[in-house]
Amino acid sequence: MFVSPLAGKPAPVELLIDPARLEREYYDRRPDVDDTEQLVSFGPGGHRGSPVRGTFTESHVMAVAQAVCDYRRSKGIDGPLYMGRDTHALSGPAQRTVLEVLAANGVPTVIQRDDGFTPAPVISHAILTHNRGGTNHLADGIVVTPSHNPPGDGGIKYNPPNGGPADTGVTKWIEERANEYLLRDNAGARRVPFEAARRAASTREEDFALAYVDDLGTAIDMGAIRGARLSLGADPLGGASADYWPRVNARYGLAIDVVNPAVDPTFASVAVDHDGQIRMDCSSPCATARLVGLKDQYRVAFANDPGADRHGIVTPSAGLMNPNHYLAVAVRYLLAHRPGWPERAVVGKTLVGSGMIDRVVRERGRALWEVPVGFKWFVPGLFDGSCCFGGEERAGASFLRRDGAVWTTDKDGLLLALLAAEITAVTGKDPGEHYRELTAEFGTPYYARIDSGATLEQKARLRKLAPQDIKDSALAGEPIEAVLTRAPGNSAPIGGLKVVAKCGWFAARSSGSEDVYKLYAESFKSQSHLDAIVRDAQRLVANALGGSTR
Repeated sequence: MFVSPLAGKPAPVELLIDPARLEREYYDRRPDVDDTEQLVSFGPGGHRGSPVRGTFTESHVMAVAQAVCDYRRSKGIDGPLYMGRDTHALSGPAQRTVLEVLAANGVPTVIQRDDGFTPAPVISHAILTHNRGGTNHLADGIVVTPSHNPPGDGGIKYNPPNGGPADTGVTKWIEERANEYLLRDNAGARRVPFEAARRAASTREEDFALAYVDDLGTAIDMGAIRGARLSLGADPLGGASADYWPRVNARYGLAIDVVNPAVDPTFASVAVDHDGQIRMDCSSPCATARLVGLKDQYRVAFANDPGADRHGIVTPSAGLMNPNHYLAVAVRYLLAHRPGWPERAVVGKTLVGSGMIDRVVRERGRALWEVPVGFKWFVPGLFDGSCCFGGEERAGASFLRRDGAVWTTDKDGLLLALLAAEITAVTGKDPGEHYRELTAEFGTPYYARIDSGATLEQKARLRKLAPQDIKDSALAGEPIEAVLTRAPGNSAPIGGLKVVAKCGWFAARSSGSEDVYKLYAESFKSQSHLDAIVRDAQRLVANALGGSTR
C-alpha cells in the first residue's frame, strides 16, 4: 500500500480546502445528468460527493430532500423529522437546502438550536425516543454528513422510523425518485426561502445533546468511570463530538480532556492520512497521529470522525487499537457485565470481521449473527433487542442499554468511546491489555484488507459468483471447509464470496463506489500463512472472474 511522505504529519497549506469557494461551487454547479457518475447514488450511507466533481450540489440535495418528503407521504410518516449536521464545510449549506424543501412540504422538522452540530447517533437516539411504544405520528430523520470523507465532500442520509440506516428497499426508492427530479432540473420539487423555512410553524429548534447525554447512564456505567477518576482524552478530529464531551463532563462529573477542540471546516488540525489526503478517519494511525502521540498521558483516549458514528481507541499498552481487536474486547466485556441483556440475544458482526470475535462469542455461550458488510443489517435486531451488539470491521458499533432495551440503531462512536473508559474503570485494565489476554487464550490473528483493481464487468461477475465457481479444494495448504456467497446469519447476498479453512479465511467483494474489489483475509497461524492466503485468494478470484485483475 502506498504511504505518502506526508502521512501522520500536519497538513501543508496547499492541501487545505477553500470553504468559500466550495460553497460557491455547491450553489453554482449544475450536474451533467448525461454522466451517470453525477446522478444521485443513495445507499445506506446516503448520497456523497463533491461539487468539484459535480456529484454533490444544491441540485442533488434538493432532489434528495424532495424524494424523502415523497417517501414519507407514501408511507404515512407524519411525525417529526429530526435533522442534524456535522462540521464539513458543505453540511451547513446542505442543511439549509433541506430545510427549505421540508418547510415547503409542511414536514414538521426539528433541528439543533443555535445552528449547532449533531453527531449522527444522536439523531437515531432522538427518533427512537420519540417513537418509543408508539405507532402513530412516527418520527424519522436526516443526517447531513459524509462521515469521515475528506473536507471537500458532502453527504446526506435518511434514517427511517427504526432509527437506523435505511435498508436497500428504502434507499432504492429515494434514489430513483431523486433522480427523476434531477433529470428534469428539479421541476416539481417544492421550496421556500431559507428565512421563511426557519420561521415556519413546522420548524422548531431543540437541544439534542440534553436528552442524549442525560440518557447515557442507561447504556454505560458512568458511575464506575467517575469513581475510578481515570485520566481520559478525546480528539473529535474537528467533528461534531467537540461540543458533546464538555456536556458529558458536566453531567457526570468526569474530566475528559478534549485535546483538539477546534472546529474548522478545513480540518487543518487533522494529520494527513496514509495516502496524502486529509481524511478524518478515527481508525487510521496516520489521521490520529496527534492523539496517539499523547497515549502515555491518558489511561485511555478516544477519537471520533466528524459525524461521531465511528470510534478509535488509544491506550498506553497498544496505541491506536485495530478496530477488530477492540470489538472483540468490547463483546467479551459486555457479555460478562450486562446481566439485563436477553439471554437469547445474538452478537452481530460482519462476515469480514475478525474470527477473534467468533471465538469470544462461542466462549461466552452466545450465538453469532454474521451478516454482509453494512451496519443496516444490524438495525432490525438492535431495534427489537434480539441482537445485543452489532459491530462492523471499520470501527462502527452500537449495543443495547443496560436493561436490554434499544439504545441506537445507528453506529455510535461516543458510546463505544465511553465503553472503553468503563472497561478500564471496572477491570483496572485498558482494552489493549484485555486484547493481549485474548491472544494468549485464542492465539494471535493476522489480518489484511487489500483493494485490487477490477473492471465493471469483473465486479458484476464477482457479485454473481456461486460456490461451485471455486474449483480449488485447499486454501494455503488447508482443506477448504466452506465457500459462501450468502451471509450465514441472514442469507443475504454478500456481493462476492468468502472461503473458509480451519485456521484462515478470505472474502472478496465488489466496491460500490470504486473500480476495485476488496479482499479481506485472516490467519490464526502466522504472517507467512496470511501471505499465502492472500496469494491463493488473488489467484482464485482472478480465475473465477475469467482473467487477471489489476
